[in-house]
Amino acid sequence: MVNVTVKFNNRDYILSCEDGQEQELEKLSLHLNEKFEKLKSDLGNIGESKLLLISSIQVIDEMFTIKESIEKLKNQNKTLLDKFKEIKNLSILYKEDKEKEIQSLQSELQELKGKILDNEKNYSESIEKVSNSINNFLEKIN
Repeated sequence: MVNVTVKFNNRDYILSCEDGQEQELEKLSLHLNEKFEKLKSDLGNIGESKLLLISSIQVIDEMFTIKESIEKLKNQNKTLLDKFKEIKNLSILYKEDKEKEIQSLQSELQELKGKILDNEKNYSESIEKVSNSINNFLEKIN
């Protein structure tokens, strides 16, 4: 434990704190003293105890407001996280569907290519048969 001298209401006080927390304690006591002095100038000297109580209530009010804000942010963060997970899952499903569709289209394309090759082969064979028939016919005529 370390002893720190802080000034509050124009008086010095010796407070103890953990080692390394001296600056933080001085900063907090300065903040509380500022609130105390502002209340003293606003309300007059209504007594150190009452001013200290009001100052403390104001600081606690600020703390609770911040705490509520943090809770709201945590809830918003949780909501955003849930929505992100939902979007992620939807994108994965979309990707899988598109991959299946691509595979299906590639399969259909291969079938079409096969049919085109068969049709070209049949066409060539038909042309050759017709050509042979015409040649045979012409030879018979001659």
